Amino acid sequence: MAETSASAFVPPTRAATAALHLQDVTLEYPDGVSTLKALDRVSLAVPRGKILSLVGPSGSGKSSLLAVAATLIRPASGTVTVSGRDAGELDDAGRTALRRTALGIVFQQANLLPSLTAVEQLVITDRLRGRAGKESESRARELLELVGLSQSTAARHPHQLSGGQRQRVNIARALMGSPSLLLVDEPTAALDHDRSEAIVRLLVAVTREFDLGTVMVTHDTEFVPLTDEVAAMRDGRLIEHGPAA
Repeated sequence: MAETSASAFVPPTRAATAALHLQDVTLEYPDGVSTLKALDRVSLAVPRGKILSLVGPSGSGKSSLLAVAATLIRPASGTVTVSGRDAGELDDAGRTALRRTALGIVFQQANLLPSLTAVEQLVITDRLRGRAGKESESRARELLELVGLSQSTAARHPHQLSGGQRQRVNIARALMGSPSLLLVDEPTAALDHDRSEAIVRLLVAVTREFDLGTVMVTHDTEFVPLTDEVAAMRDGRLIEHGPAA
């Protein structure tokens, strides 16, 4: 990885084609009588078709970067652009719409609803978008098959699935809205070595298949070389960024 300054310049051509573009993003939290900089002038572009591993110690700013990229938190300064749209120019309703149409989020815990089958976990997200019907169920089944789950598995409830299978449902659910940006938070945290590798390889595959820009926060650096790029954070700053291999 190459060292970079906290306010590293992102080339215009890369920014223009990026699924995610952060420019000089600063995020501050109150800390008693002062403020804590969770992000300090971070600039980063993630192009479509590429997966970036985001690494760093606890408290380095990884989760804050993911929350800002997901438009869940407004930064104190700087711009957050998702698929060409400046999130800072949108009101709350606009940001919600952007998350539903352009973003897919894979949480560390699958957070599946116990009463729903695997295929129903996906279909319900389309209902929240105002879409429903046979087309939703057909797409849900196709996505579950794409992530390696059989039709019989699609009919199972979360308690009938392994940890790896639940994470695959989690990934398929994130793809239901046809996003351009996929944000992934510690997807291998609760999995053994083989299942962890399989999940990272799956994320690489869907990034290519759907031409996504993917950001994967991870503490498991063993699988970072499977991704395209790696960025390292410390004390809210982006300190290194370059090819993963």
